Amino acid sequence: QVQLVESGGGLVQAGGSLRLSCVASGSISRFNRMGWYRQSPEKPRELVATITRDGSTNYADSVKGRFTISGDNDKNTVYLQMSSLKPEDTAVYYCNVNLPLTPWSGMDYWGKGTLVTVSS
Repeated sequence: QVQLVESGGGLVQAGGSLRLSCVASGSISRFNRMGWYRQSPEKPRELVATITRDGSTNYADSVKGRFTISGDNDKNTVYLQMSSLKPEDTAVYYCNVNLPLTPWSGMDYWGKGTLVTVSS
């Protein structure tokens, strides 16, 4: 069993900052990557940012230069520092971890999500 617990969401004014945290626990010996996705009522779930175990990062174009993902491998924890927030960043943010299943594939696990609301 794998559990992901997110924290750090809330209400912030446009231009403000928030930091999300996610701790993964359970049957985790190592992970392929961890990351953040988000979903708003108007859109399907979309990638925000991911980080691999060796520290390689990937960002959605819409958040590049404003969001920073980081991780602590020893603690199976991933963070998302969000700055210059915009109303369109309003969404439920979900933590994701991809664990190795075979040498060529992995399995995704999801947290329950944390709501980020950006007011204009």
